[in-house]
Amino acid sequence: MYPAKKLKENPETPSLRYTAPFYKSLRCLSFINILKRRTHLLREWFIFVHMETVVSGIRPTGKLHLGNYFGAYKNFLTLQESHQCYFFIADYHSLTTHPNPADLRKNALHVLAEYIALGLDPEKCAIYLQSDLPETAELYLFMAMNAYKGELERVTSFKDKIKDNPNNINAGLLTYPVLMAADILIHHGTKVPVGKDQEQHLEMARTFGNRFNRIYDTEYFAEPTAFNFDNKLVKVPGLSGTGKMSKSAGEADCIYLCDDAKTLEKKIKRAKTDAGPSAPHSEMSPEIKNLFDLMALVSTDETRLFFEEEHAKASIRYGDFKGQLAKDMEAFIAPKRDAILGLVGDTKKLNSIAQLGKEKAHVSGAKTLKEVRKIIGFGS
Repeated sequence: MYPAKKLKENPETPSLRYTAPFYKSLRCLSFINILKRRTHLLREWFIFVHMETVVSGIRPTGKLHLGNYFGAYKNFLTLQESHQCYFFIADYHSLTTHPNPADLRKNALHVLAEYIALGLDPEKCAIYLQSDLPETAELYLFMAMNAYKGELERVTSFKDKIKDNPNNINAGLLTYPVLMAADILIHHGTKVPVGKDQEQHLEMARTFGNRFNRIYDTEYFAEPTAFNFDNKLVKVPGLSGTGKMSKSAGEADCIYLCDDAKTLEKKIKRAKTDAGPSAPHSEMSPEIKNLFDLMALVSTDETRLFFEEEHAKASIRYGDFKGQLAKDMEAFIAPKRDAILGLVGDTKKLNSIAQLGKEKAHVSGAKTLKEVRKIIGFGS
């Protein structure tokens, strides 16, 4: 044991004495702290590399509506806490409809503003513009070399598109599933939140990935699967009474997260109804059931039950019912609208967030493309 080391005492402060064993204990504590820190970092790294990768994109063709919010977006907020997430704004995909160049970046940044304002954290996930990751386009090229005309022409969405727009049958529409596959495979996505209309595209992404593996005798790409939200998916009805809320059904069918109070009131008051229940305990028509489903999303249980009882008694007044729904919808939408509008005009901040997302996506995309090029035979 080393002798005690005596420090010069200051008459204005209490006497301090340090011994060699105390120094040893300090060194021991430092080592323990470093070990704990390294253990913590290793744990974080282990969790990160074992996280499943989620990939999801949205076309910048309009504003987010209530169906987008409840149908997918709320789940994204949970996913960013537990998964490695890549959320992209699909501005490449939007080119199939030939958008005005002046609007392309503006629309993409608007969607980005909505994502951030509603709670997605650019520090926890990668949020980027599809066109900011050119590696996607190159992987799309490689995948297209092994995609065949017949299988692409059989895709249901392609047949629907050319039926609806016979004067705009372009190669981008035909190869849409190939680009979607590249979007997923560039990050080795394992989980993809998709709706029913996208399930065939996801199946084709598996086909293209497996075909690449087979042609080049490798197991490079894993099979992406549809993300299961454990039955938490919410189908939000549109105001037209014809099905789920959809932009394709027209402006009047959708409640947008940026709609002001007057617009909300006008849309809800014009929503389709019936002539009213003809007798107590009459079954609700689909149109009225849709409005009650909307009320269940934004109103209190007490409010909803009151109007359900009024309907059951055949004494419901649809004017009062719609008026209350409009009031509750405004209360729900207002804070989200304010947050979005407060960010939309901040182009500098949005560009900064887009740059961060671009950098994150590039790390993953560049690595994948380098390895794919090597597998194919390009480079050394």
